[in-house]
Amino acid sequence: MSEARSAPTVGQLVLGKRLQDLRERAGLKREDAARVLHVAPATVRRMETAEVALKIPYVRLLLDAYGITEAETETFVRLAEEANRPGWWHRFRDVLPDWFSVHVSLETAAKVIRGYEPHLIPGLLQTEDYARSVLRSGSVTPTTPEETERLVALRMQRQTMLTREDAPHLWVLVDETALRRPVGTPRVMRGQVDRLLEAVERPNITFQVLEFSAGFHPASYGPFVLFRFELPELPDMVYVEYLTGAVYLDERTEVASHLALLDRMSAQAATARRTKEILRDFRKEF
Repeated sequence: MSEARSAPTVGQLVLGKRLQDLRERAGLKREDAARVLHVAPATVRRMETAEVALKIPYVRLLLDAYGITEAETETFVRLAEEANRPGWWHRFRDVLPDWFSVHVSLETAAKVIRGYEPHLIPGLLQTEDYARSVLRSGSVTPTTPEETERLVALRMQRQTMLTREDAPHLWVLVDETALRRPVGTPRVMRGQVDRLLEAVERPNITFQVLEFSAGFHPASYGPFVLFRFELPELPDMVYVEYLTGAVYLDERTEVASHLALLDRMSAQAATARRTKEILRDFRKEF
């Protein structure tokens, strides 16, 4: 049986899709590939959907059956070995749920991250104090002080990608509620607004506020994030979180609906210039 692990890396997702494409180009069904490996067809499906790690001997057998050249096989194997290495977030596995590990993996590899948050400042823009206050009071499962600090450290580590050389473009829409809802002390909120005022000056960050005056909009029901990648093998994905987990959507129609909604909401929200004014005015209240 293929080796299981907590959550797939982006590399495993990409190579799984590549394996499926190669199989289909070879005119083989999953049942055919399963006979090559002497396993159940479900094992092949799990490899192609990155539900399990890519076991190198299996990869070699499949590529040979698909008619792939030796040189191409060695390249694929090297990529598979790299993809099987745990991501940096693996060291937080003691506090990081499997369903959110996928989010961090996608987030790290994305070229564009767009999203809507109706209740809180998005994690990628939170200060340590704000994040700590959220995690202390907003966690469904009680956490110890040590676990809280580990989660804060994870959130701060995630933010470092916004300042790297090939940083993604982060474009987030937040409801005015996210600013008005007190999190922690006034000092915590003051520091958070200062952080947002710094963030909106960065060329790779777009931050817009959906003011109450904008009225109702169809995304009011809950938050979601859309990831876009440069890798052609990896389609756009939408992350939707609920109370105890999350779902990842990659069906073209579902992704297109969320993207169209983000575009509508961006037009409805305050402009970047107006958002800066809102933040400056809100800062005066502290």
